[in-house]
Amino acid sequence: MKETHEPMSRVRNTFKVSWYRSPIAPDRLKTLTVRSNLRGAVQSLGFLALIVVVGGAAWYFYAARLWALMAVALFLHGTIYSFIPGLVTHELSHGTVFKTKWLNAVFLRFYSLLGWTNFYQYKRSHTFHHLFTLHPRGDREVVLPMTPSLHPLRLFLLFTFNFEAFWIFVSSTIRLAFTGRFSNEWSEAVFPPDEPGTRREAIGWAWAILAFHAAVIAVTVVFRVWPLAVLVTFGMFFANWWTYFVGLPMHNGLRDNVPDFRLCCRTITLDPFSRFIYWHMSWHTEHHMYAAVPCYNLHRLADSIAADMPAPRSLIAAWKEMRETYHRQKNEPKYQFDTPLPQKAKGAKGAQDALAASLGNLAPKGLE
Repeated sequence: MKETHEPMSRVRNTFKVSWYRSPIAPDRLKTLTVRSNLRGAVQSLGFLALIVVVGGAAWYFYAARLWALMAVALFLHGTIYSFIPGLVTHELSHGTVFKTKWLNAVFLRFYSLLGWTNFYQYKRSHTFHHLFTLHPRGDREVVLPMTPSLHPLRLFLLFTFNFEAFWIFVSSTIRLAFTGRFSNEWSEAVFPPDEPGTRREAIGWAWAILAFHAAVIAVTVVFRVWPLAVLVTFGMFFANWWTYFVGLPMHNGLRDNVPDFRLCCRTITLDPFSRFIYWHMSWHTEHHMYAAVPCYNLHRLADSIAADMPAPRSLIAAWKEMRETYHRQKNEPKYQFDTPLPQKAKGAKGAQDALAASLGNLAPKGLE
């Protein structure tokens, strides 16, 4: 029997989570939410430079018939490129990367084309994810329990070509373009029937994605520049391993239906290079708590509220925690990891003003 859910139009009008946010001085928070075109350019163009340089190296080694070096460069290219959907487009969807709105819009569209991402759908889904994080009544972008899989087949796909991700992204884009329907119930739910214009925008963008990649493939075939399609159209499906390992700890194994981001989000420690290509989402609890803070200011936010936050986990510790939770849930299905909180934080009120609750420019019209 097909599972039915409460209409999201009713959820957003009748359901509210009173989130706890760690105390921070209003002036300090205001300073941290200031956006910078320069820092936005460093992040956006710096990331682009990485994929161009590494992809260019793969192309050069292909032309020189240095196959082993080409394979290494292609692996590195995919490792970085696979952060585009869900990470690069994530922060640009919040509209907090650039101070100038049109710059943010241009880069969002550019990276969304590269990453097979329908940002119209994503912005609606992600708005609900932030408003109702891990409350299944209002957030089905992330639903617990999640499996921190290390199955050999999963690892094989992650370290080579991820056929599963290829099928999901490409087939869902084709389906939306040709039928006007999304590939899952949640995506359908966030587009209410009384707002037909929003669905038309998403359908139009699906056609734009298909047209862009069809043009890339056409140029590849006509001019016989075979690396072009491999690096651009299929680039995000190679070597998805690192985005998987650093991305899965965001919520996996934690608590749902709690009004405290410290219990349903996980911050991890990473090296500077990984933080950069991850767009600083390693500070994931801080991001959910104060979503209007640009990604490049999250480390400063973390320092400001550190006394009220759980200690960040290392990546290894996070995976150990997730795996132990996963195995325990086999025998105790209702078990969820309860993150230890600073003693003085218990029972505190925390920041609750409008700026604290801001999602940046994430929410589309009708969801502000």
